[in-house]
Amino acid sequence: MLEVSTLKADREVEAIMTMSERQIEALGFTEHSKRHSGIVSKWSGEILRALGKAPERVRLAELAGYLHDIGNCINRKDHAQSGALLAYKILTRLGLDCGDAAEIMMAIGNHDEQYGVPVSDVSAALILADKADVHKSRVKKNITNVSLADIHDRVNLAAERSFITVDQTLAVITLNIEINTEICPVMDYFEIYFNRMQLCRRAAEFLHCRFSLVINGVVLL
Repeated sequence: MLEVSTLKADREVEAIMTMSERQIEALGFTEHSKRHSGIVSKWSGEILRALGKAPERVRLAELAGYLHDIGNCINRKDHAQSGALLAYKILTRLGLDCGDAAEIMMAIGNHDEQYGVPVSDVSAALILADKADVHKSRVKKNITNVSLADIHDRVNLAAERSFITVDQTLAVITLNIEINTEICPVMDYFEIYFNRMQLCRRAAEFLHCRFSLVINGVVLL
């Protein structure tokens, strides 16, 4: 049975993720490599587990979460689609059933807010987990003057903590974020994440849940 630990130990996956991060750093984006992939993998699985999904669905979500950004090794543009194709090749080489590999390919191809839509429980969990990861550790630049930083960097630098909770009884999936408003106002978060929050709402609805956003203890959605 293919597990995330196998992906982490695979030389091809390692090489692609290393190259992905090299390109992302050159472009000046926030971190999209092992730290982010590990968190998204973990949270994708936890969302489906909390909703009572079968262990096999949880495992597919974890695999999709770990590989979802490998398309960045080709180009940031359309990275979801190129990454989906790369993932299918890797997963089948490692012995995953072609049907399961296709399921993961579809989820990865739909995780980006520009073109993506929730089309399965795996893809919905991946969308929610991916968009939830906002944290100061994702900023790799040496920023000495935060006020002059790019808005994406400011928002991530201000994010002290972010996590997802699932209330199966109330059918609510909540993204909780703690933002240091001395670094940036909460409105900056909405300026860059509004489309992503809309996609999260659709993903939660696909899972028959309501999406809620809580920032600094205040319910905003």
